[in-house]
Amino acid sequence: MKVLFLSTHLNTGGITSYLFTLAKGLIHVGHQVHVATSGGNMEKEFLKIGVRLLTVNIRTKSELSPKIYYALPSLKRYIHENNIDLIHSQTRITQVMGVLLKRKTGRPHVSTCHGYFKTRLSRKLFPCWGDAVIAISTAVEAHLKNDFKVAREKVYLIESGIDLEEFIPMDETEKKEHRRHFDLGDEPVIGTVARLSEVKGQDILINAMSKIVAQVPEAKLLLVGEGKMEKMLRDQVQRLNLEDHIQFFAIVNKTKEMLSLFDVFAMPSRQEGLGLSIMEAQASGLPVVASRVGGIPSLIEHGKTGILVEPENSEELADAIIKLLQDIDLLKEIGKAGRVFIQKKHSVENMVRKILELYQQCITEKG
Repeated sequence: MKVLFLSTHLNTGGITSYLFTLAKGLIHVGHQVHVATSGGNMEKEFLKIGVRLLTVNIRTKSELSPKIYYALPSLKRYIHENNIDLIHSQTRITQVMGVLLKRKTGRPHVSTCHGYFKTRLSRKLFPCWGDAVIAISTAVEAHLKNDFKVAREKVYLIESGIDLEEFIPMDETEKKEHRRHFDLGDEPVIGTVARLSEVKGQDILINAMSKIVAQVPEAKLLLVGEGKMEKMLRDQVQRLNLEDHIQFFAIVNKTKEMLSLFDVFAMPSRQEGLGLSIMEAQASGLPVVASRVGGIPSLIEHGKTGILVEPENSEELADAIIKLLQDIDLLKEIGKAGRVFIQKKHSVENMVRKILELYQQCITEKG
């Protein structure tokens, strides 16, 4: 089978991680994967696993942008020349493109919904979900059915999978050596990896650090990500006199490089479709403290595979992190249980198998 993925870009992030894992899994079982995007810092990683890349100028947030329509002729030609069997879109922009390309080429179109969409009129008038839409969690599935009235028979719950070979926990010696490259020693390190935005709740975590350092004075927090909230968050750190305890890092190509620096992973999101970075942290053997919102509770059995806290509650967040930092046995126990959970419930093999079944169904129905 030859599949064409459409995404806005290939920069580090949740959607790109999903694409990489799925592409690698499909190639591993003998299928051919093509990816059309506006490019990004992960291109070399995709090329290494055998993905065929096409660069198109579709870096836009508007579904009415001329860029979309200028790109269609070259994509139509590419689909015919490479005998593409199916189109799989990942973002709102590329969902619109996927529907238009289906009309022009007759190829079936599948989309993945990675989170929550605003219920704008344009989305309701021009849904563009495709022949089938994949929901990455039960929370997203309910969002599609209840908020957008997507036909139930078109929505398929296929939770994201994690390639455990990509996220192998480091032993203590390796971890110490890796930390030295980032000027870190033996101090407890809390971390999070996400774009710097209000929805991800980094401001809640910064507030929690005031209480954490009062109990664990040597603790440090690493905020990994980029985004429009960076200045506001840096100002908050300065205002709370936490400059010696909190560091900012731009997004790196390999999330696992940063995860290996952490002792505890925190995700105080205000909204979350599933939480791919949480799953990557669990796969890396890290204990996770996260908000009880969206799809996150499907990943965490409270007290066993992670700790759940109420959203917007920096006090409860701080208490949960302090508890882990002061009880190393519990920290290790929850970290191990999280990795076992990912291995059993979110294997990449399971995700690839289910998605391939859906692809085949769409191709067969097309006739």
